[in-house]
Amino acid sequence: MALYKKALVVGATSGIGEALAVKLAETGTHVIAVGRREDRLQALVGKAPQGTISIMILDITELSSIATFAQVVLAAHPDLDAVILNSGVQRAFDFGKPETVDLATLELELKTNYTAYVYLVTAFLPHLQTLSKTNKAYLVFISATLGLVPTLVRTPNYNASKAALHSFITTMRQQQIDAGFEQLRVVEVFPPAVQTELHDTVHQPDLVGGDALGMPLAAFTSELFTKLSADPKLFVAIGAQAEALVAEGGLEDQRQKLFEAQQVHVKAAISKFLKKD
Repeated sequence: MALYKKALVVGATSGIGEALAVKLAETGTHVIAVGRREDRLQALVGKAPQGTISIMILDITELSSIATFAQVVLAAHPDLDAVILNSGVQRAFDFGKPETVDLATLELELKTNYTAYVYLVTAFLPHLQTLSKTNKAYLVFISATLGLVPTLVRTPNYNASKAALHSFITTMRQQQIDAGFEQLRVVEVFPPAVQTELHDTVHQPDLVGGDALGMPLAAFTSELFTKLSADPKLFVAIGAQAEALVAEGGLEDQRQKLFEAQQVHVKAAISKFLKKD
């Protein structure tokens, strides 16, 4: 059974995005695969049943092009019911040696992992909100537990970008509920380390064989698909660490409950200061 009718997968040229795009296509979802490397996208089409994957080229760091990109996508695919945001980079920075920190690379990482996501959400939300009035719609983020507990000290900016993304998702999800779009599922996925090019020597030159780090990609993709099939409302956690964080009484479970309770009181406290329409 198809998980979605039609899904946009951003970051589909390698790793989790590529594997998930193929899995979705094989199980009946039409996939619009998005990435900046056309040769990788063309190769991806041949990995799935004929006619199940369409491709579109986008460099998400070109922020000014995102709104037009979304218009083109929705004109061609008005039945799009899922947007899956997966693009990401991870870089090492040593602030113990601040003279070694490349701020241009740091800025590009933040743009890729956070700012571009906000632009993409802004561009596709009106469509998903409208659809959710009559059907379920889905906005899925591939996030990271490092945004909750930044244990990988070598990647401070990556951790911070994922923390920013998590905070944004939490409040943006509540705004959808407040606006009456309860059928719009905003789901945050917390993977473990997965064997992808994120950690290879090309992308992290001080690692050797880093693409063998973590959970095998096929096993991760299978578990991710199964857990997405259960129609989660908040999180998908994979691996012992992530599962412990979101389990009853876990750190993120407690934080989510605190957020849900306290945001109501904060709204009430600030309401008298808001300008009236």
